[in-house]
Amino acid sequence: MALYRTLALALLVAATLLGGCVYRPDIQQGNLLTVEDIEQVQVGMSRSQVRFLLGTPMISDPFAPQRWDYVYRMQYGRGGRVDSAHAVVFFDGDKVVRVEMPGRPVPLRVPVEQQKKPQAKPAEAATAGKEAPPPPEVETRLPGTPGPGG
Repeated sequence: MALYRTLALALLVAATLLGGCVYRPDIQQGNLLTVEDIEQVQVGMSRSQVRFLLGTPMISDPFAPQRWDYVYRMQYGRGGRVDSAHAVVFFDGDKVVRVEMPGRPVPLRVPVEQQKKPQAKPAEAATAGKEAPPPPEVETRLPGTPGPGG
């Protein structure tokens, strides 16, 4: 009888510990956009040219055919972090009249030439008549760990 209790207790402990090992997949939805992709859309382009550059819009409202919404959302499973981007293209007839980017999209794809591009030294930037930009802030903590405030 003690063997059954020990076995039942071991199974209960194993089930409790393995309950946290659930796979949570990354969920990607919409059109993968970069700022460079959206900036290629120019006023006066046709709908087919915009569709060629950005793809089929995620939202094409039949009650507002003059507006195309491009939405991207990436939800990372275990960490819970969410990246998103949104761009709106407005048309007058078949021609683009303006492009809006509420909340600039995150450049999720970085071209190879930008990845290997060397940074200008502060002395070179000063000689060009410009102040050197501040270095970008890099987050060094691991996902799921508390930040500097707590």
